[in-house]
Amino acid sequence: VQLQASGGGLVQAGGSTRLSCKASGSAFSASRMGWYRQAPGKQRDLVATMTSGGTSTYSRSVKGRFTVSRDNARNTVALQMDSLKPEDTAVYYCHAEYFGYEYWGQGTLVTVSS
Repeated sequence: VQLQASGGGLVQAGGSTRLSCKASGSAFSASRMGWYRQAPGKQRDLVATMTSGGTSTYSRSVKGRFTVSRDNARNTVALQMDSLKPEDTAVYYCHAEYFGYEYWGQGTLVTVSS
């Protein structure tokens, strides 16, 4: 399974941006797809994830500002990021889980300027 992410870049505080990720290489839908992030000097943490049935989970720090969505037919997952804060600056990684195996995208940098 390969995950190809796109989006990100430099955004001003209070602004919005959108990340997208497409999975390829599997005939099945991922049981979970979503996003993690890693800020400089910190561990990689969950941002948001969604099951194939549509149940979403958000970290407390982004709940109400970010929205995760996925299209099972297209094997894609997106992250709409609104009301961005400088502390959202991080490398964002697309993540997918298939039958207990985890896969990661290459990471895309989001920088929020104050």
